[in-house]
Amino acid sequence: MKPKNNFFRDVFTGILFTSGIFGFMSGEFVLSTLLFGAASLSSNLDLDRGIEL
Repeated sequence: MKPKNNFFRDVFTGILFTSGIFGFMSGEFVLSTLLFGAASLSSNLDLDRGIEL
């Protein structure tokens, strides 16, 4: 595993999640939903594993 890549992914997920919270508090419900969805996908997808045939 590449810990540096995981760190950047965690920072990216945290930024998306925090932006979603601020969007929700300001009343931008569609934008906050998109940001929460992107945070969920970025935390759950494993894009580093490569292609297995």
